[in-house]
Amino acid sequence: MSLKEKITEDMKTAMRAKDSERLGTIRLLLAALKQKEVDERVELDDAMVVAIVDKLVKQRKDSVAAFTQGGRQDLADKEAAEIKVLEVYLPQRMSADEVAVEVKAIVAELGAKGPGDMGKVMGTVKTRLAGKADMGQVSAAVKAALSGA
Repeated sequence: MSLKEKITEDMKTAMRAKDSERLGTIRLLLAALKQKEVDERVELDDAMVVAIVDKLVKQRKDSVAAFTQGGRQDLADKEAAEIKVLEVYLPQRMSADEVAVEVKAIVAELGAKGPGDMGKVMGTVKTRLAGKADMGQVSAAVKAALSGA
C-alpha cells in the first residue's frame, strides 16, 4: 500500500471514529497532495508525499512559534496537534549524531572546504537525506562541518 493510499484509509477511519480534528488535518494533507498532482500533472510517489508532509509540518512549526510569540496559545496548541497527526506519515528521523556523520562523509566526498561550498554540499545533502532528517538540523551540521574543515 502506498503512503497516499494509507492516508486515504486513515481519513476513512477518522470519519468512522468521528475524530474531527484528525479528519480535518488529514483532509488538508490530501488537498495539498491533490493540488500538487493537478499543478504538475504527475502521480505522486511516496518520496513526493513525504516531501509535502515535511513541508506542511515545517509550516505548522513556524505557526506554533508565531502564535506562541503572539500570545495565542489556543492556536499554537491546535497547530501542535496537527503536527502530531502529520508526523505519523514521515519516516523515522535520523538523530543529530547520524546527521553529523552523514554530512561529514558528504563533505569529504565532495572535497568541500569552507563556507563558500555550502550550496554545493546542501544540494547533495538534500537529495540524500530528504525526508530522513530535519533540514534545519542538517543545515546546522553542514555549517559546523564546513567551518571545521
